[in-house]
Amino acid sequence: MRTNPFCIKVVVLFLPWALTGCHSSSQEKNVAKKPNILIAMGDDISFPDMGAYGTSWIKTPGFDRVAEEGLLFNNFYTPNAKSSPSRACLLTGRNSWQLEEAANHVPFFPVKFKSFIEVLGEHGYFTGCTAKGWAPGVALDENGKPRQLTGKPYNSKKLTPPTRGISDIDYTANFEDFLNSREKGKPFCFWYGSQEPHRTYEFASGIRKGGKKISEIPGVYRFWPDNNIVRTDLLDYAYEIEYFDSQLVKMVEILEKRGELDNTIIIVTADNGMPFPRLKGQPYEYSVHMPMAIMWKNGIRKRGRIIKDYLSFIDLAPTLLELAGISLPESGMQPVEGKSFTDIFYSGKSGFVDEKRNHVLIGQERHDVGRPDDTGYPVRGIIMDGFLYLRNYKPGRWPAGNPETGYLNCDGSPTKTEILMMRRTGITGNYWNLSFGLRGDDELYRIARDPQCMDNLSNNASYNNEKQMLQMYLFEELKKQKDPRLAGNGDIFDRYPYANEIQRDFYKKYMNGLIFRKAAGWVDSTDFEEVTR
Repeated sequence: MRTNPFCIKVVVLFLPWALTGCHSSSQEKNVAKKPNILIAMGDDISFPDMGAYGTSWIKTPGFDRVAEEGLLFNNFYTPNAKSSPSRACLLTGRNSWQLEEAANHVPFFPVKFKSFIEVLGEHGYFTGCTAKGWAPGVALDENGKPRQLTGKPYNSKKLTPPTRGISDIDYTANFEDFLNSREKGKPFCFWYGSQEPHRTYEFASGIRKGGKKISEIPGVYRFWPDNNIVRTDLLDYAYEIEYFDSQLVKMVEILEKRGELDNTIIIVTADNGMPFPRLKGQPYEYSVHMPMAIMWKNGIRKRGRIIKDYLSFIDLAPTLLELAGISLPESGMQPVEGKSFTDIFYSGKSGFVDEKRNHVLIGQERHDVGRPDDTGYPVRGIIMDGFLYLRNYKPGRWPAGNPETGYLNCDGSPTKTEILMMRRTGITGNYWNLSFGLRGDDELYRIARDPQCMDNLSNNASYNNEKQMLQMYLFEELKKQKDPRLAGNGDIFDRYPYANEIQRDFYKKYMNGLIFRKAAGWVDSTDFEEVTR
């Protein structure tokens, strides 16, 4: 193992005003002015599916420019690979198991937790968003009025999308509308919440409209069959990523024309992994490992660096509040678990800027309906020293949801249907088990060599020491963070209600052994089966 991290307790923070000897006086003058913030959030994109990471079959000039003129992060993770909890972690600076109802997908967002964007709005920032902010779920204040966790919505401008699967919201026009509504000179924070590349896709749109070829994909992950159906599905995913990126390109150009680019922090990432079996909604490497690039010409000392520090979504809130000149005590937020990484901005180092940042924690509770009694699939995990260790608290449950209700914690897709059809027709392979089968109490993967998490080492005696050390460190941190699972009260997450009436109605109608045989929104009609353990 690279270091002995288990004695490390402290992360050293560097405040920008404490680094006057580390950057030029002109930079100091620029940093003194409150920066604008633009967050571009893709919906379901895995690392490394951006051009800057060397992925040749997906073209992302917007992301690549942000990385080239800013910072490219190689080890940035979400604590929870599902939209609602992932975004809640980013907005609050807390891990999902510290967020009560907001640990779940489609929850009622607790009144007690503030978002950092709400805080920015209270401290002079003009805040707004387009399309998908914090969602899905319901966020109300103490008087029952809707909260704007990501700022005021700007969605009135529409366009004719290139495919049926792409949103008709004109993201760029709404961003311009937002900028035109701002009081001159006022700092802003805008959340561009693309709805791409979320399902569903127009099948073969990547080929027909994107001009892509199946042969462009160098290889398919080993947990899916490598055939033309899966490759076409991947090209459709790529086409929608490129659409998300094309809107970012236009937003950057708008800022440049307005003279606002240099003092705008641009953050480009996604909420969770790609919407394919074994990834989105699951706790594996390509489920929680996010693309991340940050640009800030006035504040990043040496641009074009690649950063290897292990960072989490929970680190963004304290970082951005610090850069906005707002201390955590005056923010009024609940205690933040994340740590600021402003020292990376002002450092000239590449690679590991602070080697103490050598791990992240991940986990999940209830995502989607599809089990008796509407329960979740609780997991906690740690990524450290090239390993991923997972503790599955309820291994008797189906990890992607029950077979008879369509494995609802896996979006309907040609790839999902292909895996299920192969199993029904008796085609050999381990594809179904890897995506939908039952799992053991523990999982251990050497992701430095096995990023696809194919070889579970948890029962390999040669790795007992690594497993025990990772387990010890994980539980020690979770205990400090007052995780209900460690306190023996983890089932509370199963008792929190869904905020979505449609999902609740679905659960009531189709549980108790009934088989649902027709398409249901994000679920394909072939994604249901009768399976017994």
